[in-house]
Amino acid sequence: MFGVIAVLAALVYAGCSSEAPELKVDNSRVLERAVGSEPESLDPHLAKTSQAQIVQRDLFEGLVAYSPDGEVVPGVALSWDISDDGLTYTFTLRDNARWSNGDPVTAEDFVFSLRRLVDPATASFYAETLSVIENTSAIVQGTMPPSALGVAAPDDGTLVITLERRAPYLLSLLTHPAAMPVNEDNIRQHGEAFARPGNLVSNGAYKLEKWELGSVIEISRNEQYWDNGGTAISRVRHHVTPEPASELSRYRADEIDITSTVPGPAYQQLVQNRPDELRIAPTLAVYFIGINVKDPVLGGSRELREALSMAIDREAIVEQVVGRGEAPAYSFVPPGVANYQAPSLSFQMLSPTARLERAEQLLRDAGYGPDNPPEIELRYNTSASHKAVMSAVADMWKKAFDFEVTLINEEFRVLVSNIQAKEITQLFRLRWDGDYNDPHAFLYLFESGNASNMFNYESDDFDRYLKQAGDAGDPARRRSYNEEAERELLNDHVVIPIYFPVSKHLVSPDIGGWEDNVIDYHYSKDLEFLPATR
Repeated sequence: MFGVIAVLAALVYAGCSSEAPELKVDNSRVLERAVGSEPESLDPHLAKTSQAQIVQRDLFEGLVAYSPDGEVVPGVALSWDISDDGLTYTFTLRDNARWSNGDPVTAEDFVFSLRRLVDPATASFYAETLSVIENTSAIVQGTMPPSALGVAAPDDGTLVITLERRAPYLLSLLTHPAAMPVNEDNIRQHGEAFARPGNLVSNGAYKLEKWELGSVIEISRNEQYWDNGGTAISRVRHHVTPEPASELSRYRADEIDITSTVPGPAYQQLVQNRPDELRIAPTLAVYFIGINVKDPVLGGSRELREALSMAIDREAIVEQVVGRGEAPAYSFVPPGVANYQAPSLSFQMLSPTARLERAEQLLRDAGYGPDNPPEIELRYNTSASHKAVMSAVADMWKKAFDFEVTLINEEFRVLVSNIQAKEITQLFRLRWDGDYNDPHAFLYLFESGNASNMFNYESDDFDRYLKQAGDAGDPARRRSYNEEAERELLNDHVVIPIYFPVSKHLVSPDIGGWEDNVIDYHYSKDLEFLPATR
């Protein structure tokens, strides 16, 4: 029954698409979008950041995608069937899905791509994102070949994915760019340079035309795309805008139609002056300070880690530093996640005075004090807003403990590289966005041996709870195990959650099709130009 429902849901959506309002195709105007920091790669298996993924979602399409309001809808897969035990997914591909060079997109393309994702030779940051697929972990660890991955193509139009354990979030997970297909011939011809202008063969609504480093990535309509007739905007420029204030100035000058964020200092003014253009919405994300628990200073002292976390006044940060609707974070998994109630850090209910007193005692228990301060570095990437938050945190530690941490400002690529290397980092600022509405989208980051585990965290108890959650067929039991897993990592203080972000954009009033959603996905193909109003 489960599988039949999945097929019918997909077909109903596909059938309704022909009744959607006709989009007004505009070939003369270019959509100007801001992405924030420079994407480090457009290779779906090598990119790590949300900035890169914004562009990738325009260039590539996976088996499934998200609708403008955040619901899973068919992509390359027209329909799918799920076995009664929840372990086998059979996807039927569209027969009119095409690569930008006109070749058909086949099930074998997905087999090749998913194997490439988990191949240790690829060294993908998201290698274990699809760890529920049979044999993924063993392949990533090098004990089995990529050919052992639980994916098969019985024919060109059918893809079968076999799971190691139940994963009710699999369809949402398959919207992630890491699960999107890459063209095997394209890679064989160009190697690591395949994802560059003039080389890239993609299967999404757009194709890559130009990439000026530090400036702009330009894409144009992919006329081979199966739903090309439903794509209203023919050209898009994704602008690199690392400074929110500069981005806002360009928006005000009509140089940008959609911003990647909204700078804090201008927020209240925009609420007053451009309320219809300001789009603020809850999102599945957490802004945090990560801890390398293998670091000699921080790794051996849970008391020190807890003291640092306890001394941060999260309420002051969201009200006085960021101030755009964010909420203080006392858990890692944000509110709004389906079938989940996140546990909280144990000190949440203490008064500010009691927190500081307890933090000072923990610091002494760890063997530190004003005359014997720990040597700690806190890294963050270049951004006025990140600098403001990290400086506030450092000031709070100075006030609470009378010692200073060393703030290190790095270019974003350098920060990500250092985090991934797990060698010189002690504390690092980062934000994590859930790519699917499930606690697993956040908790898997702490799993032992996971390639995405940037904290060097290893806990048998945490791993056991996470595995039990994966094996549980009953939603209530699955929820309980997931909550126990997060409670374990919060008790170990391996991460310092600061606040829960909201999505923040300015959208020109002459852009139609934009809908706020908790995953903050907005495909350019779903947008259109309206009569100018500004």
